[in-house]
Amino acid sequence: MNGLMNFMSMTGFANLTLPNFVMICVGLLFIFLAIKFDYEPLLLIPIGAGVIIGNIPFVAGNQIGIYEEGSVLSYLYFGVEKGIYPPLIFLGIGAMTDFTSLIANPKLMLLGAAAQVGVFLTFIGAISLGFDLNEAAAIGIIGGADGPTAIFLSSKSAPHLLGAIAIAAYSYMALVPVIQPPIMRLMTTPEERKIRMKPPRTVTKTEKILFPLVGLILTTFISPSALPLLGMLFFGNLLKESGHTERLANTARTSMIDIITILLGVTVGASTQASVFITANSLKIFALGAVAFAIATFSGLAFAKIMNLFLKGDNKINPLIGAAGVSAVPDSARVVQQEGLKADSNNHLLMHAMAPNVAGVIGSAVAAGILISFLSYFQQLGGM
Repeated sequence: MNGLMNFMSMTGFANLTLPNFVMICVGLLFIFLAIKFDYEPLLLIPIGAGVIIGNIPFVAGNQIGIYEEGSVLSYLYFGVEKGIYPPLIFLGIGAMTDFTSLIANPKLMLLGAAAQVGVFLTFIGAISLGFDLNEAAAIGIIGGADGPTAIFLSSKSAPHLLGAIAIAAYSYMALVPVIQPPIMRLMTTPEERKIRMKPPRTVTKTEKILFPLVGLILTTFISPSALPLLGMLFFGNLLKESGHTERLANTARTSMIDIITILLGVTVGASTQASVFITANSLKIFALGAVAFAIATFSGLAFAKIMNLFLKGDNKINPLIGAAGVSAVPDSARVVQQEGLKADSNNHLLMHAMAPNVAGVIGSAVAAGILISFLSYFQQLGGM
C-alpha cells in the first residue's frame, strides 16, 4: 500500500493544480481552432500540443520540465532562448516569397512601413503600464504580427517574458480572419472597397535577382541590429530567384522550415508552464498585443486612404490592401482578398495585397532592429 501511495503521489492526477488545468484547456482550444476553423494549423497545433506538454504536472527534479536544466525540452528550447530559430524561419520565408508584386509597385512598401506604427505606439503604452524599456520593446513588436521577430527581440531584451509574448504574437497571427475584417469595414466605405487596381507591370528576371541584394544592403545599413533576420530573409530569396540553387531553396522552404516550425511551436507552447506563465504581466501583454494588432491594421488602412489623396485615376489603390501591411503572411492578404470579393465578386486583390504584406515582414524586422539599437544606446548612457 505504501508503494501504491508513493506511486500515486507522483502522478499528474495528484499534482494537478487549477492553473495547470486552465493552460491544458487553452492548449486544447488552440488545437480546436486550428482543426475546426483552419486558423494557422501549422502553428496552432504544435503550439497547442506544446501547451499541453508544458502543463502536465510532474515531480520536479527529474529533468522533465522545460525550465529544468538538462531536460530534453530545455535543450530544444535553447533555440528559442538564444534567437536561433527565428533567422532560420526567415530563411525559409525568403525562399518561398515572391516579391514580384512589391517590385512592380514599390510605393506599396509604404503601407508595410505604416503598419509598424502599432509597434511604436504599443511600446509607449507598455511603458505607461509599468514595463521597463526592454520589456516594452519586446511587447511592442507584437504589433508587427510577426511571431519569429517577436521571439528574436524578446530573447534579447526580455527573455523572462518570451513565452507570453510569443504566444500572444502567434495567437493574433492566427486570429487575423477574426480581428481584421471589422476594422477594415469600419475604416472603408463600400465604394472604396470596390476600387479596382490596374494590373501590375511585368517584372524582369534581373529585377528579381537584384531586389534581394539591394534590399539586404539597404535595410541592414538602416537597421544593422536586424541583420540576422534580414540577412537570412534576403539570402533565402536570392536562393529562390538566382535560378542556380533550386535544391537549396527547396530545402529551405520545405523540410527545413517545417522542422524549425515544429520545434519552435512545441517549445514555445511548452514554455507556458503555469507556474511561470500565469501572471498579471501575461494578461497585460495579451491586452497590449490586441491593441497593437488593431493599431497596426488601422494605420495601414489609414495610410492607404491618405495615399489616394495624391493618386489619380487608375493609379488609386484599394484601401483594403493597407490592412495587409501587418506581416502575417499570407493570411492578412487572404483576408483582403475575401473582403474585396464581398464588395465586388470580380475584384481580385490578392496579388496587390501581397506587396504590403511582404513589405510588412521587412518592416517588422527593421522595427525590431531599431528597437534593439535604441535599447543599446540607453544602456550605454546608463553605463556612463
